[in-house]
Amino acid sequence: MFKDVAFGQYYPTNSPVHRLDARVKLLLTLLYVAAIFFIKSYFGFMLTTAVLIIIVALARLPIMSVLKSVRGVLFIVVFTAIINLFFIKDGEVLVQSGSLIITKNGVHTTIKLVLRLVLLISGASLLALTTTPVQLADGLESLMSPLKLIKVPVRDIAMIMSIALRFIPTLFEETNKIIAAQKARGACFDTGNIFARIKAMLPVLIPLFINSFRRADELAFAMDARCYNATDKRTRFKKAKLGWGDLIAFVFIAGYFTVILLDRYYFRTVGIDIDSMIFGELL
Repeated sequence: MFKDVAFGQYYPTNSPVHRLDARVKLLLTLLYVAAIFFIKSYFGFMLTTAVLIIIVALARLPIMSVLKSVRGVLFIVVFTAIINLFFIKDGEVLVQSGSLIITKNGVHTTIKLVLRLVLLISGASLLALTTTPVQLADGLESLMSPLKLIKVPVRDIAMIMSIALRFIPTLFEETNKIIAAQKARGACFDTGNIFARIKAMLPVLIPLFINSFRRADELAFAMDARCYNATDKRTRFKKAKLGWGDLIAFVFIAGYFTVILLDRYYFRTVGIDIDSMIFGELL
């Protein structure tokens, strides 16, 4: 049920994307996510898809390892797509059967919504696939360091996020083991209505929570036994340094973000409709 979950799992390869500074990858991921919400045309989605494919190729990642991250939210994607398809009733009517109406605007809105969600989740998953939890924690701590001036526990927050990322694959693995054990005892999770399936998950959630608290206690005792604390006296084994690769990656994503902004706010004001130029009468 929860097999092959990609989120939170690091994929080790010696690629240019893996060698980028974690701080740069965090900032560029935020820039990528912001750009997706500015997209208004199909040209923008095509450009974003091309950028995503280029990054996946440079990172030497199997494309399926990226698409697996979408599988976990597939139900949400399909559900929101159906709502938009049947509840947006403005524009040219394409299909009408009683009270069921599908319009041209509804189809375009649904397609763009699905593309936005898939590209958003796939792009965000690249951060976890190409960056270790320790690198993410160090990068996040470095970016949040100005908050120390107002007494924000930056090191504690970074450590909490690092531990949470490390535990995500472990929790899914534990869930699969519990489900397999329950199925061996005659439990069924794939039949019945949605309420029956939710009720069938209760024998899974209870031992999962118990095991999670037990693991948390063991980790706390282990950290305490090693005299861990988050004081400012702590140092890092490896210090991150910016290089030419980080600069090139920043220029690449900044250029992509600029084109997205131009497509949304400038091209159409001067009479340049790239969607009509590419797709013609299809739109």
